[in-house]
Amino acid sequence: MGEEESHPGWRRATEIVGVFLLSVVAVLTAWCGFQASKWGGEMSIAFSQASSARIQAASAEGEVRSAEAFDLTIYAAYVEAVGNGNEELAEYIRARFTPEFEVAYIEWVADGEVERAPFAREEYVPEGTFEAKELSDRADEKFALALENNQRGDNYSLLTVLFALVLFLTAMSQREIAPWVARTLLGLAFVVTVVGIVIMATFPIRI
Repeated sequence: MGEEESHPGWRRATEIVGVFLLSVVAVLTAWCGFQASKWGGEMSIAFSQASSARIQAASAEGEVRSAEAFDLTIYAAYVEAVGNGNEELAEYIRARFTPEFEVAYIEWVADGEVERAPFAREEYVPEGTFEAKELSDRADEKFALALENNQRGDNYSLLTVLFALVLFLTAMSQREIAPWVARTLLGLAFVVTVVGIVIMATFPIRI
């Protein structure tokens, strides 16, 4: 008489545990698929926001370059007027310095005009510089978030592979094989399930 025939309860218990594992893992696999899909959506949104911020940053940087070009043109005309001794024209042009350049020019003169031009001063911050930097930083932040969300989705996808292994082991344990082999496979499936659940508990969720 075989082990299975002498202990019919073992076979029944194996079947019950197998059905329980299959049910639990089926739910966990569906949950992982759902989370992978949600994080994939979050990744797409973050990439879109990063792209939008990058475009806005490029536009703002263009405005900064335009402001710099304007200041440079005005300053060149001012230097020419001063060089020609035309004080009236020089004062006229000076009155048209932008506030950002005026601050740098005053500090430059006060420090003895050490630098070659006021543009080299740290006080010179063309209009739109801070906005451009803020948008660029936002683009970088959203891009990093998109990569992070992508990794989160991949993590859940990898868990579905782990749970697929549980399904395989459980299914094999239900076949007509030696009882000790069936129990070993089922025990291994149970361990893998617990490990998967513990790992999944460390992952963020998105509803």
